[in-house]
Amino acid sequence: MEGMAIGAAALCLLIFGGITVRRLRAKSRIEASSIEPEALYELLQAKHVLLYDVRQPLDFLAHPEIIPGATRIAPKDIAEQTASFSRDQNSVIYCTGGDDETFQMVLGKARALNFTRVKLLKGGLGAWKEKGYPVEPYTSSFQLDTASRPSHK
Repeated sequence: MEGMAIGAAALCLLIFGGITVRRLRAKSRIEASSIEPEALYELLQAKHVLLYDVRQPLDFLAHPEIIPGATRIAPKDIAEQTASFSRDQNSVIYCTGGDDETFQMVLGKARALNFTRVKLLKGGLGAWKEKGYPVEPYTSSFQLDTASRPSHK
């Protein structure tokens, strides 16, 4: 009985350790793939980076502004709109802010499209604005991503 308890405790410890290691690796990848607002501001001033705003359309309804110099790309259109973009140029993507899970998903999509030198703005647009960096009104039209449902008559 005592051996089973020790075995169960060891198994729990092993599982917990594996989960912890996985989380630490993910956090390390996020840190290595992110850029602080201050560093982005310097790169933009030197014109050494391409900037892409990939916020969802509903985010634009709440905050219709964009970082000057950014190119707006709707998340659902990323593959087709970036087909002609250079894959090995310094690029930064930003969204609303999001959590680590969202951060990994966005970065994963960029890497799947073969962007090799891409980083994500840590804290997104909110962190940029908190630092007092400029934004400008976003005046281009955009479409809400609404799924069309068949009508039932």
